[in-house]
Amino acid sequence: MNAVHEVFRVAKAQTLIALFATVPGYWFTVLLIDVIGRFAIQIMGFFFMTVFMFALAIPYDHWTIKKNRIGFVVMYSLTFFFANFGPNATTFVVPAEIFPARLRSTCHGISAAAGKAGAIVGAFGFLYAAQPKDPSKRDVGYPAGIGVKYSLVVLGCVNALGLLFTFLVPEPKGKSLEELSGENEDDGDEPTGQAPTARTVPV
Repeated sequence: MNAVHEVFRVAKAQTLIALFATVPGYWFTVLLIDVIGRFAIQIMGFFFMTVFMFALAIPYDHWTIKKNRIGFVVMYSLTFFFANFGPNATTFVVPAEIFPARLRSTCHGISAAAGKAGAIVGAFGFLYAAQPKDPSKRDVGYPAGIGVKYSLVVLGCVNALGLLFTFLVPEPKGKSLEELSGENEDDGDEPTGQAPTARTVPV
Protein backbone atom coordinates (compact mmCIF):
# COMPACT_ATOMS: atom_id res chain seq x y z
CA MET A 1 0.00 0.00 0.00
CA ASN A 2 1.43 3.35 -1.01
CA ALA A 3 1.19 6.61 0.93
CA VAL A 4 -1.81 7.89 -1.05
CA HIS A 5 -3.86 4.79 -0.29
CA GLU A 6 -2.88 4.97 3.37
CA VAL A 7 -3.96 8.60 3.61
CA PHE A 8 -7.24 7.75 1.87
CA ARG A 9 -7.99 4.92 4.32
CA VAL A 10 -7.26 7.10 7.34
CA ALA A 11 -9.31 9.99 5.94
CA LYS A 12 -12.25 7.67 5.22
CA ALA A 13 -12.18 6.25 8.73
CA GLN A 14 -11.97 9.69 10.34
CA THR A 15 -14.83 10.96 8.16
CA LEU A 16 -17.07 8.09 9.24
CA ILE A 17 -16.22 8.69 12.90
CA ALA A 18 -16.97 12.39 12.48
CA LEU A 19 -20.33 11.73 10.77
CA PHE A 20 -21.57 9.11 13.22
CA ALA A 21 -19.94 10.20 16.49
CA THR A 22 -18.30 13.63 16.60
CA VAL A 23 -21.01 15.71 14.89
CA PRO A 24 -23.96 13.97 16.64
CA GLY A 25 -22.22 14.64 19.94
CA TYR A 26 -22.33 18.37 19.24
CA TRP A 27 -25.99 18.12 18.21
CA PHE A 28 -26.88 16.46 21.51
CA THR A 29 -25.03 19.19 23.39
CA VAL A 30 -26.86 21.97 21.55
CA LEU A 31 -30.22 20.33 22.22
CA LEU A 32 -29.67 19.48 25.89
CA ILE A 33 -27.21 21.98 27.33
CA ASP A 34 -29.98 24.21 28.72
CA VAL A 35 -32.06 21.21 29.78
CA ILE A 36 -29.67 19.11 31.86
CA GLY A 37 -26.99 21.75 32.34
CA ARG A 38 -23.30 22.20 31.61
CA PHE A 39 -22.16 20.45 34.78
CA ALA A 40 -24.11 17.25 34.09
CA ILE A 41 -22.96 17.10 30.47
CA GLN A 42 -19.31 17.56 31.43
CA ILE A 43 -19.47 14.98 34.23
CA MET A 44 -21.21 12.49 31.95
CA GLY A 45 -18.74 13.12 29.12
CA PHE A 46 -15.65 12.64 31.27
CA PHE A 47 -17.17 9.58 32.95
CA PHE A 48 -17.94 7.72 29.73
CA MET A 49 -14.67 8.78 28.12
CA THR A 50 -12.86 7.28 31.11
CA VAL A 51 -14.91 4.08 30.90
CA PHE A 52 -14.33 3.62 27.17
CA MET A 53 -10.63 4.43 27.37
CA PHE A 54 -10.09 1.79 30.03
CA ALA A 55 -12.34 -0.62 28.12
CA LEU A 56 -10.06 -0.18 25.12
CA ALA A 57 -6.81 -0.23 27.07
CA ILE A 58 -7.15 -3.08 29.56
CA PRO A 59 -8.12 -5.81 27.04
CA TYR A 60 -6.09 -4.17 24.26
CA ASP A 61 -4.76 -7.49 22.93
CA HIS A 62 -8.36 -8.62 22.45
CA TRP A 63 -9.07 -5.64 20.20
CA THR A 64 -6.02 -6.28 18.01
CA ILE A 65 -7.56 -9.53 16.72
CA LYS A 66 -8.97 -8.87 13.25
CA LYS A 67 -12.51 -10.09 14.00
CA ASN A 68 -12.74 -7.71 16.98
CA ARG A 69 -11.65 -4.56 15.18
CA ILE A 70 -15.21 -3.40 14.50
CA GLY A 71 -15.86 -3.43 18.24
CA PHE A 72 -12.72 -1.37 18.75
CA VAL A 73 -13.91 1.21 16.20
CA VAL A 74 -17.36 1.39 17.82
CA MET A 75 -15.92 2.02 21.28
CA TYR A 76 -13.37 4.45 19.89
CA SER A 77 -16.21 6.33 18.19
CA LEU A 78 -18.19 6.45 21.43
CA THR A 79 -15.28 8.18 23.14
CA PHE A 80 -15.51 10.88 20.45
CA PHE A 81 -19.28 11.10 20.89
CA PHE A 82 -18.99 11.69 24.63
CA ALA A 83 -16.05 14.02 24.13
CA ASN A 84 -18.30 16.31 22.10
CA PHE A 85 -21.40 15.58 24.15
CA GLY A 86 -19.25 16.55 27.09
CA PRO A 87 -16.09 18.55 27.84
CA ASN A 88 -15.22 19.36 24.23
CA ALA A 89 -18.30 21.60 24.10
CA THR A 90 -18.79 22.66 27.71
CA THR A 91 -15.22 23.89 28.13
CA PHE A 92 -15.95 26.48 25.43
CA VAL A 93 -19.28 27.55 26.92
CA VAL A 94 -18.56 27.65 30.65
CA PRO A 95 -15.54 30.04 30.60
CA ALA A 96 -17.66 32.60 28.76
CA GLU A 97 -20.20 32.55 31.59
CA ILE A 98 -18.56 32.09 34.99
CA PHE A 99 -15.90 34.82 35.10
CA PRO A 100 -16.62 38.39 36.30
CA ALA A 101 -17.39 40.83 33.50
CA ARG A 102 -14.21 42.88 33.95
CA LEU A 103 -12.07 39.73 33.60
CA ARG A 104 -14.25 37.63 31.31
CA SER A 105 -12.44 38.23 28.03
CA THR A 106 -8.99 37.74 29.53
CA CYS A 107 -9.90 34.62 31.49
CA HIS A 108 -11.79 33.13 28.57
CA GLY A 109 -8.74 33.72 26.38
CA ILE A 110 -6.47 32.04 28.94
CA SER A 111 -8.86 29.10 29.16
CA ALA A 112 -8.99 28.75 25.38
CA ALA A 113 -5.20 28.97 25.09
CA ALA A 114 -4.79 26.31 27.78
CA GLY A 115 -7.20 24.07 25.90
CA LYS A 116 -5.29 24.50 22.63
CA ALA A 117 -1.99 23.83 24.39
CA GLY A 118 -3.46 20.68 25.91
CA ALA A 119 -4.65 19.52 22.49
CA ILE A 120 -1.17 20.00 21.03
CA VAL A 121 0.50 18.18 23.92
CA GLY A 122 -2.06 15.38 23.74
CA ALA A 123 -1.76 14.88 19.98
CA PHE A 124 2.02 14.92 19.79
CA GLY A 125 2.46 13.23 23.15
CA PHE A 126 0.24 10.30 22.17
CA LEU A 127 2.08 9.95 18.86
CA TYR A 128 5.39 9.53 20.68
CA ALA A 129 4.07 7.61 23.69
CA ALA A 130 2.19 5.06 21.57
CA GLN A 131 5.35 3.88 19.83
CA PRO A 132 6.14 0.25 20.73
CA LYS A 133 9.41 -0.75 22.35
CA ASP A 134 10.10 -3.26 19.58
CA PRO A 135 12.18 -1.38 16.96
CA SER A 136 10.76 -3.51 14.13
CA LYS A 137 7.21 -2.31 14.89
CA ARG A 138 8.12 1.30 15.58
CA ASP A 139 7.56 4.10 13.07
CA VAL A 140 10.75 5.29 11.45
CA GLY A 141 12.41 8.17 13.27
CA TYR A 142 10.52 7.82 16.56
CA PRO A 143 12.02 6.78 19.89
CA ALA A 144 10.61 3.92 21.93
CA GLY A 145 7.41 4.73 23.80
CA ILE A 146 5.15 2.92 26.23
CA GLY A 147 2.89 1.45 23.55
CA VAL A 148 -0.74 2.03 22.61
CA LYS A 149 -2.15 0.05 25.54
CA TYR A 150 -0.45 2.08 28.25
CA SER A 151 -0.99 5.32 26.35
CA LEU A 152 -4.73 4.62 26.46
CA VAL A 153 -4.44 3.95 30.20
CA VAL A 154 -2.79 7.36 30.63
CA LEU A 155 -5.61 9.00 28.65
CA GLY A 156 -8.17 7.25 30.83
CA CYS A 157 -6.46 8.61 33.94
CA VAL A 158 -6.43 12.12 32.46
CA ASN A 159 -10.17 11.85 31.79
CA ALA A 160 -10.73 10.72 35.37
CA LEU A 161 -8.83 13.79 36.61
CA GLY A 162 -11.00 15.97 34.38
CA LEU A 163 -14.08 14.44 35.97
CA LEU A 164 -12.80 15.26 39.47
CA PHE A 165 -11.87 18.84 38.57
CA THR A 166 -15.36 19.37 37.14
CA PHE A 167 -16.71 19.38 40.70
CA LEU A 168 -14.88 22.69 41.21
CA VAL A 169 -16.82 24.38 38.39
CA PRO A 170 -20.14 26.12 39.19
CA GLU A 171 -23.28 25.31 37.23
CA PRO A 172 -24.26 28.39 35.18
CA LYS A 173 -27.51 26.96 33.78
CA GLY A 174 -30.45 29.31 34.18
CA LYS A 175 -28.42 32.12 35.74
CA SER A 176 -27.62 35.51 34.34
CA LEU A 177 -24.02 36.61 33.89
CA GLU A 178 -24.49 39.12 36.71
CA GLU A 179 -25.68 36.41 39.10
CA LEU A 180 -22.75 34.16 38.25
CA SER A 181 -20.17 36.90 38.74
CA GLY A 182 -21.82 38.24 41.90
CA GLU A 183 -21.99 41.74 40.49
CA ASN A 184 -25.47 42.39 41.92
CA GLU A 185 -24.82 41.07 45.41
CA ASP A 186 -24.86 44.52 46.98
CA ASP A 187 -27.97 45.72 45.20
CA GLY A 188 -30.18 44.78 48.13
CA ASP A 189 -28.21 47.01 50.48
CA GLU A 190 -28.76 50.12 48.43
CA PRO A 191 -31.72 52.32 49.33
CA THR A 192 -34.65 51.82 47.03
CA GLY A 193 -36.17 55.26 47.50
CA GLN A 194 -34.90 58.77 47.90
CA ALA A 195 -34.62 60.38 51.29
CA PRO A 196 -37.39 62.90 51.94
CA THR A 197 -36.35 66.46 51.28
CA ALA A 198 -37.10 69.23 53.76
CA ARG A 199 -39.57 71.80 52.50
CA THR A 200 -40.22 75.27 53.77
CA VAL A 201 -43.75 76.46 53.81
CA PRO A 202 -44.14 80.07 52.70
CA VAL A 203 -45.76 82.35 55.25
